[in-house]
Parts: sequence; structure tokens; C-alpha cells
Amino acid sequence: MREVFHQSLEDVQSRLVEIADLVTIAIDRATRAFGTSDVSLAEEVIEADAVIDEKAVELDELAIEILARQQPVARDLRIVVTALRVSASLERMGDMAEHIAQLARSRFPERAIPKGLRTTFTRMGELDVEVARKLAELLRTQDLRIAESIRDTDDDIDELHISVFEKVLGESWKGEATATVDATLASRYHERFADHAVSVAKKVVYLATGDWAGADEEAEPSPAI
Repeated sequence: MREVFHQSLEDVQSRLVEIADLVTIAIDRATRAFGTSDVSLAEEVIEADAVIDEKAVELDELAIEILARQQPVARDLRIVVTALRVSASLERMGDMAEHIAQLARSRFPERAIPKGLRTTFTRMGELDVEVARKLAELLRTQDLRIAESIRDTDDDIDELHISVFEKVLGESWKGEATATVDATLASRYHERFADHAVSVAKKVVYLATGDWAGADEEAEPSPAI
């Protein structure tokens, strides 16, 4: 029974990695669609979000089944509960990618990125993809140094997010109302995507160390979960 139980825990981890990989693909395609007004690519992201949602639900059902049948305690219990919370964050990250793709589709054939902000949004997109890749690797390896790197990248995204608001609120901004709304929404979606990644990283640190306060401190390498 213990062998079956540990196999189930490994299945939980592999499913989290699978969802994280799908989220990485989604944000990569969404940001490219947003930058180039590729409506076909945007449609792929929107349609694929249902797959992310389905896999998140399947993972939750597996975790609940483990709780009901195996009644884990101590660290094993933390693994299962953390998986449920991480699954929810990954699902929300998929939603953020979908929202970015929806903006691209709604403005087609025009570009959703307002003039004067294209460089900023291109960089935000690159950083979000970087964050997603790091998160998938963190879940795959539990190398806690990656968690610190994710927080650093999130700080860069936050700075860009602030710069977007400063731009659209500045006296020199000449964008129409739709451009202002698009810029504000898109910036928020990019920023929230990274925030969810940081939330997952903190949970992984807590799971590895058992110290929630330590999740906000510089992470040290840890053995795999």
C-alpha cells in the first residue's frame, strides 16, 4: 500500500509539471499573438485553455482521492494540500494567458498594443515566458534557487507594469480610450501571471523547508520532493 501511495504522490508531481508546461506554451503563444496580431495563434491559446482547466480538475480529483483513501499525515499531507493550491494557481495563469490572447483577437486586424508601448509589452511578454519556464523547472526539480530567480524576474515585471500606468496617465499620452483600456488590462494580465508564479514558488519553498516565513527569504538548494 505504501508503494501505491508513493506512486500516487509521484503522479501528482508529474501532473503539476505537465500543467506548468502547458501554461508555458500558452503564455508564449499568447504574447506572440498579442505582439503580432496573429489571430490564429490567439485562437489556439483560447481553445487550449480548456485542456489546462481539465487537467487541473483531474489533478484535484486525484489529490482528493489520495486524501480520502490514504489519509496522509505530516509531510505527505503537505504535499497533497500544496498540490491542490498550486493547481489552482496554474489554472489562473492559464486564464491570464487566455485573456491576453482574447485582447489580441478582439482588436484584429489592428494591433492590441498601443503605439509607444510596444517595446514595454514585448519585454513583459518575454519575462512572463521566462517566469513560466522557470516555474515548470522548479516543479520538475525542486531546485529552490529557481524560486529566488522567479521572484527577481517578477520584480522586473512589476517595474514594467508601473511604467505602463505612468505612460497612460501622463500628459503626453495621446491614445484613445480603447488603447488606454487595452494597455491597462494587458499590463495587469502580465503582472498577475507572474504574481501567481511567485505564489507557486513560495508554496514549493514551504513544502521543501516546512517554514512558511522562509518562503520569502533567499532559497537554498534542497533535495527533490
